[in-house]
Amino acid sequence: MSKVHAYQVKITWTGNLGKGTKGYRAYSRDHIVEAKGKPIIPASSDPSFRGDPTRYNPEEQLVASLSSCHMLWYLHLCSEAGITVVSYQDQAEGQMQETADGGGRFTEVTLRPTIQILEQGKEALAHSLHAKANELCFIANSMNFPVKHEATLFVGASAA
Repeated sequence: MSKVHAYQVKITWTGNLGKGTKGYRAYSRDHIVEAKGKPIIPASSDPSFRGDPTRYNPEEQLVASLSSCHMLWYLHLCSEAGITVVSYQDQAEGQMQETADGGGRFTEVTLRPTIQILEQGKEALAHSLHAKANELCFIANSMNFPVKHEATLFVGASAA
């Protein structure tokens, strides 16, 4: 029997500037994302849609969720395979295309992790685990667009 997990977040719009949504320019897109016992995430829309550029937007959060999920699966798989990851950083990028009606959709996300491992001779295995991580990632499995990987791998002792 499969397990079902539930996730709860609270979104609160904080952008009423005194007139509510009386006009398109009359309100801020600012809001906060909360989950019980965790720090608040200040959010807004993309600046292209009148959002605050200093806050995370939903599109960035989607790309971050894909990157984070992939990283966590990758680290797990490396641990199981006897590969010691000492550094992992991803420069992920998503492409969203607007439609004529003002809507849009993501067309792809590319993950570009830079990973440092300790073991010589396990580079091919370390690279291959990205495909397995993508197969297992809950978030990637929920998308209707490709999630690509362009990993860079280094072998050597940690500088720490």
